[in-house]
Amino acid sequence: MAYTKGEGMSVVIALGGNALGSTPEEQLELVENTAVHIADMVAEGINVVVSHGNGPQVGMISNAFAEASEHDDAIPEMPFPECGAMSQGYIGYQLSQALLGELKRRSILRSTACVLTQTVVYPEDPAFQHPTKPVGPFLTEEEAKRRAAEDGATYAEDVGRGWRMMVASPRPQRIVELDAIKDLMDDGYIVIAAGGGGVPVFEYDDSYHGVPAVIDKDRTSAKLAADFKADMLVILTAVEKVAVNFGKPDQQNIDHMTVSEARAFIEEGQFAPGSMLPKVLACIEYLNQHPNGKALITSLEKAAEGLRGETGTTITWA
Repeated sequence: MAYTKGEGMSVVIALGGNALGSTPEEQLELVENTAVHIADMVAEGINVVVSHGNGPQVGMISNAFAEASEHDDAIPEMPFPECGAMSQGYIGYQLSQALLGELKRRSILRSTACVLTQTVVYPEDPAFQHPTKPVGPFLTEEEAKRRAAEDGATYAEDVGRGWRMMVASPRPQRIVELDAIKDLMDDGYIVIAAGGGGVPVFEYDDSYHGVPAVIDKDRTSAKLAADFKADMLVILTAVEKVAVNFGKPDQQNIDHMTVSEARAFIEEGQFAPGSMLPKVLACIEYLNQHPNGKALITSLEKAAEGLRGETGTTITWA
């Protein structure tokens, strides 16, 4: 037997979108590669929770229902929270299937568990006053205005490509299924959870209610890792290391930085808002809540080496 549960440290891994692709066929091919690298970590005795993005997938699901409903009144448009839940299911299915196959080939006696995850957000979050995330199908201005009058949602032009629904990106406050995720990991399962940041929900009247929104998956992963005090948060992206002066002749890769050093780099504008900045901020949020932890940013291909301290950029409280 290659591994006995409970031997190693606990790690939350946030997969970037490059690990999943944009179509079911591309995703099926890419998750097999992803599974190899996750299995490398498991083989070293690590307890793993895997989170992932879902941008292309949730968009594909939402657009498909919107297109179908335009041509057939019997097919309803699917509410955006339900589209998020569907994406968690099919991404989790393919990731789980690929992981189980890779573990079996290595004679590692572990199993997977996919947890459809809800994330509580607050109605008073300022993000709901300024929706910025485009979702769903492209519309003409006339169609967008008609829908806005019908459903009260916000629509805006998306970089000259057409009009789309705009939703908020609120801060994750609580992960509903946290205890289940933690218990499954402690029992030795490789847990796939918090896909797409979790389905955003409001909590009132002693129940949960889905809300059209998009939560940053790195922030939810940071919240998840901090809440059960995971030893490490690993954010996987397209590059091996974080860099300052990125793309310039004096680019410098960073092996390690403290939270205060990371904040100083942010003040200098070193990290791009749509790329590295949210990943570094997620690491800071994790360490703010769990100062004894360690964060790592690296590529999928270098993840196992990064966990051994051989590459990647580590971030610690001090």
